[in-house]
Amino acid sequence: MRWSRPISSLRRGACWLLVLFAPGAWAQQDLLPYARECAEKIGPIPAFDCRTGTRVPITVNGKVPTAYVPQMTCDRPSLLPPGEGENTDGQCIPESRALVLRDDGKVQISAYCRQKKVRPANTSLYDEVDLISHNVETGSTCWFQALAPNPLSADKGLDGRRVPPPEEATPPAGKVAAKDFWNPPVKTASANCGACHDSDPFMYSPLIGQTGKMPRDPLGLYANDIGEDFKKWPKPVALSTRGNACTGCHRIGSQHTCNTAMYESIGETLSPYLDSWAMLYPNSHWMPPGLSMSLGQWEATYRTSVEELARCCKDPKAPGCIATPITGASKP
Repeated sequence: MRWSRPISSLRRGACWLLVLFAPGAWAQQDLLPYARECAEKIGPIPAFDCRTGTRVPITVNGKVPTAYVPQMTCDRPSLLPPGEGENTDGQCIPESRALVLRDDGKVQISAYCRQKKVRPANTSLYDEVDLISHNVETGSTCWFQALAPNPLSADKGLDGRRVPPPEEATPPAGKVAAKDFWNPPVKTASANCGACHDSDPFMYSPLIGQTGKMPRDPLGLYANDIGEDFKKWPKPVALSTRGNACTGCHRIGSQHTCNTAMYESIGETLSPYLDSWAMLYPNSHWMPPGLSMSLGQWEATYRTSVEELARCCKDPKAPGCIATPITGASKP
């Protein structure tokens, strides 16, 4: 049994919050109360320099190319689609940075400074900055995003040299204020990123996975229970079957994971930005990570589990399907 999904229809309102924002277009007064509640219930977020993050490699057929050009293909393209109407250079753009700001068993905070235009090495300009803050003990999760205004340009963008803490009321002299950098919560929440992050706060992808800079809490508590705008997101549900080989390691969320990510991870849905290297097994299959088995062994080990999950994704009430609400320590 084989599946396909048109890449153009995927992930609207997707994984790292893909909405357009013009500074000043939305009231900013909601940011600080939301950020302060996040800091109180999860943990404070430090200021950071995007340039100190781990550079996200962009390779072509296993090698670093001599030059990067718009709309090129690569081994591990970004799975985040561009924002609607954005004039991006595609999904294989160098100089994005991944940072883990805290991961100590109690609090996990990660940031992604994303490039959508081809820029020189070690640039301090970025087109998007995304941040996830997660309390491992309670499951509470907060979301922050900043976007460069359209039209995007290689010589303009967000200054990543000092990203302000979202809860910072008064910045140091000469530094940008949080309210002028981060989107207000209502704008961030309007993208419904929880529909994409429907299994846990941190989604694995080959692009980010190669950096090693991604917190993990695949079976832990998870709730979007801070901020009225985020509480309106659909509540995530995990789907499984008894003895399923996939859900022994991580959950399968009933939204984006069911409809898209599961098929991407086994080479059934293909991005138009994948090169020939990425289309051949085992590179085409990134679940489970670090494959060392033959394709025949993979099929024997995982195919039945995938088919069972696909059946449950279509009908969670089908015989043998187990649907479990994903919640925090206190149910939202």
